[in-house]
Amino acid sequence: MAGRKDDGSVGDANYGTIGKDYSIYRQPEPRIAAFIHAALGTARTVMNVGAGAGSYEPLDRKVTAVEPSASMRTQRPAHLSVAIDAVAEKLPFPDSHFDACMATFTVHQGSDLDAGLHQMRRVTKGPIVVLSCDPDLVQQFWLNAYAPDVLAAEARRYPALQRIGSLYEAVEQK
Repeated sequence: MAGRKDDGSVGDANYGTIGKDYSIYRQPEPRIAAFIHAALGTARTVMNVGAGAGSYEPLDRKVTAVEPSASMRTQRPAHLSVAIDAVAEKLPFPDSHFDACMATFTVHQGSDLDAGLHQMRRVTKGPIVVLSCDPDLVQQFWLNAYAPDVLAAEARRYPALQRIGSLYEAVEQK
C-alpha cells in the first residue's frame, strides 16, 4: 500500500523510528479505559484498529488487533492477542464480522479517512468507538503556552470531529 513506511507504519508517523519504547510510556488512563469499555456495550468480539501496543484493549472480550507497524506489533504484551498486519482502509474480514470496533488515537494516521471509517463500519455490526483529539481544542491545552508549535502541528493532524461523525452518518444511511 502506498504511504507505508519500512516497518509498515502509515500516515505521517514512522513508528519504526519513534515507537521503539512506546509501550513503556503509553500507559492507559483509567477513566479513558472505563469510557471505552462502557462504549463497547455488550460486544463480545471487538476489532482494535491501529492497535499499537494494546493500551486500551478490554481484557474481558475477544479482541482482534489490527496494526500496520511491525515495531508496534512486537511491543504487544504476551497476554494480548497477536496483531494482524493490516490497515484500516483495507480490512481483511467479512461484512459484520465483529460486534464492535475501537480506534484510539489512530484515525488521523490512515491514508484515506473516508475509506478507513467505511471499512470499520463494513466489518462491524455494532458500536464503533473512535477516540481522537478535537483539533479545535488541542491548542487550548495548558502545554500550548510552552510548546505552541508542537500543538499547532498536532492540531493539523487530526480530522474535525464533525467530519468523523458525518462520515459515519453517511455510511449508516447507505
